[in-house]
Amino acid sequence: MTRVDYLLVGYGIAGATLAAELRARGYQVLVLDTFQPDSASRVAAGLMNPVAGKRFALAWRADELLPAAAVFYQAQEQRLGQRFFFELPILKLFSSVGEQNTIIARSADQPWQDFVEDPGAELPARPGVRQALGGLRIRRGGYVRVEELLSALAVEGEREGWLRHETFDWSQLVAQPDGSLIYAGRVQAQHVVCCEGAAAVHNPYFQWLPITPNQGEVLDVECAGLPELEVLNKGAYVVPLGEHRFRVGATYRWPPFAEGITAEARQELSQRLHDMTDQSFRVTGQRAGVRPAVRDRKPLLGTHPALPNVHIFNGLGSKGVMMAPRLAQVLADWLEKGIEPWPEVNIRRYFTLYSPGPASVGLATPAPRS
Repeated sequence: MTRVDYLLVGYGIAGATLAAELRARGYQVLVLDTFQPDSASRVAAGLMNPVAGKRFALAWRADELLPAAAVFYQAQEQRLGQRFFFELPILKLFSSVGEQNTIIARSADQPWQDFVEDPGAELPARPGVRQALGGLRIRRGGYVRVEELLSALAVEGEREGWLRHETFDWSQLVAQPDGSLIYAGRVQAQHVVCCEGAAAVHNPYFQWLPITPNQGEVLDVECAGLPELEVLNKGAYVVPLGEHRFRVGATYRWPPFAEGITAEARQELSQRLHDMTDQSFRVTGQRAGVRPAVRDRKPLLGTHPALPNVHIFNGLGSKGVMMAPRLAQVLADWLEKGIEPWPEVNIRRYFTLYSPGPASVGLATPAPRS
């Protein structure tokens, strides 16, 4: 019997950061995960952008989330001897005169703190970049090589025994009289945390939460004429990966959507890249992943309303790389010290949706002894 404090289900960016946080606090952790090469975390370009969206608003809690993320990823770099975090400016290119005027007018109120350089300054010319309408230069952003990070951590986890690649079956989770949980007759845990991403829609204990899978596709391209020291953004992002390679994305598709990559996404992203550069490029790859999106666009952290040792860390969506490290601390503080998660992410905000039923009345109980 393997005995741990925390059993984590899923190993995307949520499971990876929470496992690291709990282990750093001295807890015994076991992660069970079905390896999926096209999971949302592995497909994503790992962009960390403090100013984004059609409204071009300062990202929620950016001044707290970004520094925590940088500290976490740099610590993993030092520990694992591999670079994952790249701090780069992000060049937001204006799409129209109307957008240009709106954003410059908003800049008078300084809504972006120090994340945006002088919005009235003229952008210097960049070879290969279409910037006739100008744009803004965003500071303190960048990207994380998420797939490489997860792979490096997985090697460590398999070697040290805290990560196992297997499919988790919630029906095999059994409550014990002492309050602990037994999984499949071979793992005993004090707590179980759902970090399953979009698969949580099938979780018998959390399927009442408003998680909606959202598909995103990305392209890998080669382009010799694009600058490699900035991220470009104009309806899509263009993240430099080195050696004239770039990742372009991402699309957003709500259900119903086709499984896997589509010709429509390839055409859409190719056109968006063409709108940003006058250089020729070659598509070398295309991938699709499914994100766990939430109705109010905020993550889901907390404890099941009827099961005090079953928890969730999920719904990070397209900004998971930026949010996960700090939110892993928030959830760990709740689990360890009883400090309530922030109300914006606490699943208490959705408790009115919970109604006990056949699939969620409680965990299986052990069979009586004969």
